[in-house]
Amino acid sequence: MSPRSTVILALLIAATLGSWYLSRKNSTPVVEQANQTYENRGYYLKAARILGTGPDGSLLFEIDAVHAEQRSDDRIEFTDVRIVYSPESDVPWTVDADMATLYPDKQLILLEGHVRAFSTQGFFGSDTEIRTQKLELDLYKYVAETNEHVQIRIGARSLTATGMLASLNDNRLLLKSNVSGKFLP
Repeated sequence: MSPRSTVILALLIAATLGSWYLSRKNSTPVVEQANQTYENRGYYLKAARILGTGPDGSLLFEIDAVHAEQRSDDRIEFTDVRIVYSPESDVPWTVDADMATLYPDKQLILLEGHVRAFSTQGFFGSDTEIRTQKLELDLYKYVAETNEHVQIRIGARSLTATGMLASLNDNRLLLKSNVSGKFLP
């Protein structure tokens, strides 16, 4: 190899190393970008179980969920949720939903997606099932309300309506509009 070729090869290697070093020095690390977008969202739980108690400390209800997560505004979001009132509360109802949101400043839980409330001692003492897509439940006053389409089965009878207000502790039901039903003898 001639001295001229050696000098050209050395200059090419130096230029390659210099451009690699400069490009590496000017790049922004990915770690810094990730830290800048991080948001503290509170806690999260898998296989969550939350107990609601009365003023005397007695168990009123249980909220079971596959996943629960606290958001920045302190609301808690649940997925695959089930609410069961305890026998001591004398409210024989269970409520299932795909999702639920519990707000810290209210006693309401908003249930959404395939909401189903059922009781073996429901309205008129019969097996009762309520189905809707969205339901607000006051956990401590035992009141369920929706403005959505609702399907209700009471024993062999079935009703549909738009909107409903139900008092679960004394089994009272108010249907708001567009009521139709099927009653078999």
